[in-house]
Amino acid sequence: MNIIIVGCGKVGKNLAAQLSKEDNSICVVDIDGNVVHKLADTYDVMGIIGNGASYSVLQEAGLEYADLLIAVTKSDEVNLLCCMIAKKGSNCNTIARVRNPIYNKERHFLQEELGLSMIINPEFISATEISRILCFPNAIDVDLFSKGRAEMIRFRIPKDSVLDNVHIKDLSSRIFAGVLICAIERDNEVTIPTGDFVLKSGDVVSMMSSRQTTIDFFHFINFHTHEVKNAMIVGGGKIAVYLAQMLLKLKISVKIIEHDPARCQELCEMLPNATIICGDGTDNTLLIEERIDQTDALVTLTNYDEENILLALFAQKRVKTKVVSKINRSQLTEVVHNLNLDSVIYPKNLCTERILQYVRAKQNAIGSNIVTLYRLCDDKVEALEFNIAEKSKLTGVPLKDLNIKKGVLICCITRDDKLIIPGGDDVIAPGDSMIIVTTLLGLKDARDILED
Repeated sequence: MNIIIVGCGKVGKNLAAQLSKEDNSICVVDIDGNVVHKLADTYDVMGIIGNGASYSVLQEAGLEYADLLIAVTKSDEVNLLCCMIAKKGSNCNTIARVRNPIYNKERHFLQEELGLSMIINPEFISATEISRILCFPNAIDVDLFSKGRAEMIRFRIPKDSVLDNVHIKDLSSRIFAGVLICAIERDNEVTIPTGDFVLKSGDVVSMMSSRQTTIDFFHFINFHTHEVKNAMIVGGGKIAVYLAQMLLKLKISVKIIEHDPARCQELCEMLPNATIICGDGTDNTLLIEERIDQTDALVTLTNYDEENILLALFAQKRVKTKVVSKINRSQLTEVVHNLNLDSVIYPKNLCTERILQYVRAKQNAIGSNIVTLYRLCDDKVEALEFNIAEKSKLTGVPLKDLNIKKGVLICCITRDDKLIIPGGDDVIAPGDSMIIVTTLLGLKDARDILED
């Protein structure tokens, strides 16, 4: 696809890096010449210096031949204007990043009236992700598929667990049926396991199942979870507002600690049912005074990654509470991984996931559309959901007889609202949705999982 990316901030750079790897023709546009030159030198992309809201600049960037324009500048209004000009100038598909909570309430109206393909809000997406994690606090991550019917839960096997030294092939027969182990992280290595793989305490496991089956499984292995009834949020930015609104709807009490008095006043007006504390959330004394030891969940959302990491480490050592931390810089991924923090979210990565999902759905062959995409295990693994609309080499054949590529695991099939954790005798039929986990990054079509 011919793609124009307007705005070369964190999300723009991440998109340019990922999309250029997937055989797309990319042109980046930004008013900062240094940033444009650096991107063009680092990745296989073209660069144009200028205002992306200018029709002549977009023409220079190849608007006439563009299939997609993605506007991710710092300004919501500029992003919307870029998309309007692109629609008028070439009728290409358009995606706008819109972050203002006021616009978020009107996103469906804006998308329809302006003819946008997608409006994306990283802060809202991040809050949704955190909310899902807090609903299942023993999980590191929770990813939804098949309109919420299937969940991929990522968790660490605790010490002295019944799962320690268990062969995966014995899991269903000897311990618990109805779950499927999709990926294992051990010593910075990621494995799509076979039945002979032996689980160990300390492994980080990605497991596919339904919500109720997962709950039953965790109870069966004595990995008891506790319901989050109250949450403390450090930092009062946009993510905090969205998250507080979601948690309050779930009857979870919310306390926000914010250092800026003016912002505290705004938060009081926006969130009358939340408790707002004006103070330094990085002050351990304040956290203790605000009874962090009696908090079910702590979410660190300051503007500084280092503060969020230190707060998470403090909380993990002092209290038995669920801790979720926001990290902006992907350069810290390896450091964060080695610290064994509880749960970490990367807003720009979540934003990139959604856009990659859209791009691949547009690229792939008709008949097996991507409907969901998640990047797992520090972007080393992808979980993809495909709609199977027509007969192909995939359909009507027992899974054990399909010539599936190494590094691909079919972990779930949904048929007529029924969730199937597949075995070798199961078959895929037209109308099903199929969920796979793979170390082969960049798959666009369900048939790409088969050897030629």
